[in-house]
Amino acid sequence: METPKLMSLLRHTAEGRRTKMGGRGIFRMLKLFPMLTSGCKMVALLGRPSKRSLLSDKATTITLFGYRKGRVSLAIQEDPMSPPTFLIELPMLTSSLHKEMASGLVKIALESETRTQKKKLIEEYLWAVYCNGRKSGYSIRRKQISDDEGHVMQILRGVSMGAGVLPCDKETKEGEMTYLRARFERVVGSKDSEALYMINPDGAGGPELSIFLVRWWWELLRASRKYFFFPMI
Repeated sequence: METPKLMSLLRHTAEGRRTKMGGRGIFRMLKLFPMLTSGCKMVALLGRPSKRSLLSDKATTITLFGYRKGRVSLAIQEDPMSPPTFLIELPMLTSSLHKEMASGLVKIALESETRTQKKKLIEEYLWAVYCNGRKSGYSIRRKQISDDEGHVMQILRGVSMGAGVLPCDKETKEGEMTYLRARFERVVGSKDSEALYMINPDGAGGPELSIFLVRWWWELLRASRKYFFFPMI
């Protein structure tokens, strides 16, 4: 059972909303971006909502970065100059994500199983991570940025979108540091669910990337109360 807000958050409108990243060379550079199929609880979140259901709609900056042989990290910022409001190391290798991205559509779902609403959604600590409908594992939100992460954020302060390889001060066994940065449309379905859709401003052909965050227990509770005609929280 899904709430109308959640369903609207997930409903895909194929016409006119396919996001396309500026500069096709960006994707060819890293041979990024695959097609995501969904097979987890987050299947409901895999579409774009109707405008009438949105609580807010705001562009934000997201960066995916990591050493080629290491794990990939995800940072959410209000803009390229501000510190991350959400930073997490995903339970998957950067090279694996690059392979996933090769087919044109990527959906990454972060699911919190907490049963309280004392925090904002992005302040939740423990997340189950799904990619292309497959569970990758669990991740813990960073409370403090590491030296390597801070180095990446500093180098990319003036970058609004792009992808490539970053210069490193030292050689590592994990290979080169790669990154992908883009602007995302932020859609809030409720205080327990939101989605971020990559914005491609110039109409160039390219893959799609979407990221979903949800506090699943509360969404189920909200749906069940509506179904059984109980008052909402």
